[in-house]
Amino acid sequence: MYFRLYSFFNAKTLENNAKLVHSLSISNKNAIVWEQRKAVEIAEYFKGNGYSKSDLKEAGMPIILYGRLYTNYQFVISEVDTFAATKRGSVISQGNEVIIPASGESAEDIARASAVEKAGVLLGGDLNILRPIEQISPSFLALAFSSGNPQKELAKRAQGKSVVHIHNADIQDVMISYPTKDEQNRIVDVFCSLDTLITLHQRKQSHKKEMKLC
Repeated sequence: MYFRLYSFFNAKTLENNAKLVHSLSISNKNAIVWEQRKAVEIAEYFKGNGYSKSDLKEAGMPIILYGRLYTNYQFVISEVDTFAATKRGSVISQGNEVIIPASGESAEDIARASAVEKAGVLLGGDLNILRPIEQISPSFLALAFSSGNPQKELAKRAQGKSVVHIHNADIQDVMISYPTKDEQNRIVDVFCSLDTLITLHQRKQSHKKEMKLC
């Protein structure tokens, strides 16, 4: 969703996106303390396990493969429409995870994150998985990793040429700034509201195009 917001507004860089994130709370920064800590201090880290497109079925347990973060990006994933059968060693969401792809075509592409709101979702291989501490909103953390300095730091740590990789150890060194939990939730709510407006606008534009073709 985060990338959809700014492609719609024709923003040039994720740095510009970060300015909007911070401007949402700029008037409160004097009153609200923003902490800064290494990512290793604010989450537990895991790795997705197994699964590829060939494992997908028409029904079964919902599953997120790393490719979804490229083909259908949302900074908050609340619904999943792909399914697979459980296997020994499957990693299943608790509903408070942040996922970051472990591989991609470029350093810029790989530096993105999504929050998984739904429990009981299989998390496929090639996903780095974070479970934030109580003081950190998973949705806010996904937004933070997808913008500004954290996004730049992730991109710098990506390694490879034709295919780039990033590991949990790389993510753990990234510095994350965050306000109170209430303020984190307020920022997330603003972006969710924007996404709803954009979705409605896009549907309206699609309807107009269909009407013209009739």
